[in-house]
Amino acid sequence: MNIEQAQPLDVPGIVCVLLEAEQWLARDGKSLWSATEIGPERVLRDVGAGLFHVARDGLQLAGVVKFELEDAYFWPDVRAGSSAFVHKLAVRREWAKLGVSTELLSYARILAERAGRAHLRLDCMADREGLRNLYEGFGFTLHSIIRKGSASYARYEIQASSS
Repeated sequence: MNIEQAQPLDVPGIVCVLLEAEQWLARDGKSLWSATEIGPERVLRDVGAGLFHVARDGLQLAGVVKFELEDAYFWPDVRAGSSAFVHKLAVRREWAKLGVSTELLSYARILAERAGRAHLRLDCMADREGLRNLYEGFGFTLHSIIRKGSASYARYEIQASSS
């Protein structure tokens, strides 16, 4: 598996991975992202800002992750410059349960350490047991549960340095 920063030519593939994940979640009544959040214009903007990273097996795109150095919406209480944040972690269904998520999280952890951040943090809907199990199995610890509007979110963190 090769993981690298996404390029503009990757935008259609990233959108496909995110749409596939959204459609899979929506079938179970657990819709996650709006069409605007994962549409080509937004993804192109985020790729241009260097935020998306892609996991490939050969030429095949297996998964994506958005890596950010700020998240004032879900983490307003975190000191600026202390953490990095994972968003939009998604894996194509044909690659599910094959370790792609773990590789993307490991990669994000390395990016956080290289950026001099003490922690890698993320959030997910609090009722997403499978996702929470994935994060906890990787080594993330539950920081807190917060409410945003009518939804509850679980916030997780891990030390950026694995040593």
